[in-house]
Amino acid sequence: MKKLLVAIICLAFSTLNLSAQTDVDAKADNCYTKWEEKFDERGAEEVKDGTYEDVIITIRSGSTAQCYAGKVEVKDGKIIAMYRRLEDGSYEVFKRKLKYEVPMTITNGISATLLTMNDELINVIFPKTLKPKKKGYVAAPEPPQD
Repeated sequence: MKKLLVAIICLAFSTLNLSAQTDVDAKADNCYTKWEEKFDERGAEEVKDGTYEDVIITIRSGSTAQCYAGKVEVKDGKIIAMYRRLEDGSYEVFKRKLKYEVPMTITNGISATLLTMNDELINVIFPKTLKPKKKGYVAAPEPPQD
């Protein structure tokens, strides 16, 4: 009886571990988290006031994310207007009903997260502010084999 109980507990823990790994793998495939990891690794240049037509607008729900090309207007370090690019190259105002009115400040090339009434998470990514990859070190040669 004890062996059966131990086997069931081990099976339950292995199932939980497998489920947790699947969640981590799904997160890695998310377009938002891929950009977020790059910005965490490299950092970003400061986003100055102006209009940016080369941003990515992300809409996340659970572990999934949709990323769209967009345009934003930045004033005093905050995003004041967002637009999604349409197939013909024109732009459409991007507006969602928000749970909380918070300023969209920009830190390390990514905006603060907005939470919509439908529990979507909205962020704006500034890909051109991503700092270049750091150069690696050159390994020293091995001593001669005399």
